[in-house]
Amino acid sequence: SRDEVANIWTDQSRFEIWLEVETLALEGMAKLDVVPQSAVKSVREKGNFNTERVLEIEKEVKHDVIAFLTNVAEYVGEDARYLHFGMTSSDLLDTSFAVQLTKATDITLEGIDSLLEEIKKRAYEHKDTLCVGRSHGIHAEPMTFGLKLASFFADVKRQRDRIAQARKEVAVGAVSGPVGTFAHLSPKVEEYVCDKLGFSPSSVSTQVIPRDLHANLFNAFALMGAAIERIAIEVRHLQRTEVREAEEFFSKGQKGSSAMPHKRNPILTENITGLSRLLRSWADASIENIALWHERDISHSSVERVIGPDATITLDFMIHRCIRVVKGLVVYPERMMENLLSTGGLVYSGSLLVALAAKGISREDAYKMVQGHAMETWNELTSKGEVQKTFEQRVRADKTIVDMLSKEELENCLSMEHHTEHVDYIFKRVFT
Repeated sequence: SRDEVANIWTDQSRFEIWLEVETLALEGMAKLDVVPQSAVKSVREKGNFNTERVLEIEKEVKHDVIAFLTNVAEYVGEDARYLHFGMTSSDLLDTSFAVQLTKATDITLEGIDSLLEEIKKRAYEHKDTLCVGRSHGIHAEPMTFGLKLASFFADVKRQRDRIAQARKEVAVGAVSGPVGTFAHLSPKVEEYVCDKLGFSPSSVSTQVIPRDLHANLFNAFALMGAAIERIAIEVRHLQRTEVREAEEFFSKGQKGSSAMPHKRNPILTENITGLSRLLRSWADASIENIALWHERDISHSSVERVIGPDATITLDFMIHRCIRVVKGLVVYPERMMENLLSTGGLVYSGSLLVALAAKGISREDAYKMVQGHAMETWNELTSKGEVQKTFEQRVRADKTIVDMLSKEELENCLSMEHHTEHVDYIFKRVFT
């Protein structure tokens, strides 16, 4: 997949797209009798180029489009003079850039669909696998590991939808001349070219297609990178020695450290985190490309020659690396339960607060009653490393609390069932 995306950005592929765009424009002109039909036939039959020769000519003329057209003329002969008639370089460059972006994005979308499928499989596998939810890195309340994965699925799906929409918006062509006025060509040529490419004509272009369209796509790429990074950071945290709830698959013969033979490091997800930073930097560069001088300057061009291939190739790589991580993720349900129980029932404090407040006392008073027992439990955990007297034991020994709640209400507060009773409902919303 990475090779597929990379091939779109080779000089060979770029010139192939250029030749097709120039030929389509020629066909459009011939339909309006601007150029002879024989010229189209000649270009279709003999139109060709040699990448090395184009680059050789460019060294002399210092202009890529002129170098390309000069080389094509060496194959076509006299009829080549009709190529690029009434066009400016950006008509060719911007329309072709859109072709490259849409092709690369289509491959990206296929990869995202595969990632979504893998996340969904693992989510259903662990729909009922109990674990502790964390906020600020601190134990919060019980949840299931499947819910974590469902959240990742929804996130990745949102970004997929954004990329798909941005792909539609960037599928725009322009064949409108030096300052977008169609001074030398009918707009019907542009309409013809765009129709053949499956594009929309730019509603108004200067010498270039507006760069906010491209920035929108690169920002959608960055958001997808952030969604993948969310998964990566979760895995990195869960793989920490103190947590050990899940880890990247560690293959036979794999080495984790040159110095410490025991190490099993989350290298794939750390790599994803780093690459996501690059995607964000390229999104920023794409925004910088929007404001150009007057009808066009060339400051955006050098940027796009880097971020076009780099962003699409990098995101494609990240997607498939994430598929590998999700598919091979080793999950430890027993350790999840051990961690969930490790704070002596502190994860039930919220349920108890709600139950007491519902009995008519002020929320502040209820909070004070529950927090008192919670802090005593925390302090014991901190000073001794383990709970001598659990939160649950302290609560059950508190006559004020026990007298306010029925036996059933108290049991419900100190159990995990009501924390997971709506998991099926959430899954239905996410996956339907």
